[in-house]
Amino acid sequence: MAVAELTLVPIGTNTTSISKYIANALDSIGEIEGLTYELNPMGTVISHSDLSVLYDVIRKMQESVFENGANRVYSVIKIDDRRDKNYTFKDKVKSVNEKRKNK
Repeated sequence: MAVAELTLVPIGTNTTSISKYIANALDSIGEIEGLTYELNPMGTVISHSDLSVLYDVIRKMQESVFENGANRVYSVIKIDDRRDKNYTFKDKVKSVNEKRKNK
């Protein structure tokens, strides 16, 4: 299972607000079987059993920002590709929280 976090920062726009670009980027990926994602304040976490699907999703999201008028896009991508067991990004958070002493 592969998990990625993608942060897209449009540059060269007429506004400091980026929410419309992010909304359009999320809409651009459509429905992909097995893909899960969760928006957070600093990016979007996406997960799929096939890493190549995540690369395609990242590309679509990045291109969407250009298609919606940005002249430049700064992207930060983090990928966790674990192949010894199946898990979700929610499982990763749960595992850490179970180990915390001060819950």
